[in-house]
Amino acid sequence: MTVYAYVDGPLGEMLLVGQLAGGGRAVLRSLSLPGQKGAVAVQDGWTLAPEAFGAAAEQLGEYFAGRRDRFDLPLAGDAGTLFQRRVWAALEEIPYGTTVSYGEIARRVGSPGAGVRAVGTAIGRNPLLLVRPCHRVIGADGSLRGYAAGLERKERLLALEGASV
Repeated sequence: MTVYAYVDGPLGEMLLVGQLAGGGRAVLRSLSLPGQKGAVAVQDGWTLAPEAFGAAAEQLGEYFAGRRDRFDLPLAGDAGTLFQRRVWAALEEIPYGTTVSYGEIARRVGSPGAGVRAVGTAIGRNPLLLVRPCHRVIGADGSLRGYAAGLERKERLLALEGASV
């Protein structure tokens, strides 16, 4: 059963979507922000279930308060292509408060050179903003590039984490 909830935060009202699992908790499939490119929209048949996202809401609150640098939530692992999942796994390895370039991510997933564009596309399709920290990926020249929820939000997230850009 697909469940969803809205969680308020400093970047706007976040939409969390997941699958109901044991104990009434949700396995998180998507986290999106208002106005985000490619954001998920609530579908007919989905159930509003804020109680299923209690841990996610708590951890997001801790993150925005500067008391959490990593998320520990059950995530759905079946989204995306094999390549996208490799890129997303590389995102999860970027430490809090640091940045890496798109080229570095391409190198880490074995796709340097022309693969940088494919990496950028995969990052742009990340369904779990914040939780899977795509905001920590920047241009090779240190500039902020691409963020589905907008560069202003990317800049705010990096500032929250104390990352120098």
